[in-house]
Amino acid sequence: MSRNAKIAAGGVAAGIILMIWLPWWAALLIILGVPTAAYLTLDESQRRRLRRVSRKELGR
Repeated sequence: MSRNAKIAAGGVAAGIILMIWLPWWAALLIILGVPTAAYLTLDESQRRRLRRVSRKELGR
């Protein structure tokens, strides 16, 4: 299993555990809020670069 597949599987498992352990709205807030907060912490030039690259290039 590749490194990215392991990360994705871990994310799915964490999401399922959160959905069981927390109310659905709190789990959804965490699952959607963390990537959004990470994106907002990027500098404008980093956001531009991120929008330019394709998904295949992100893992490099």
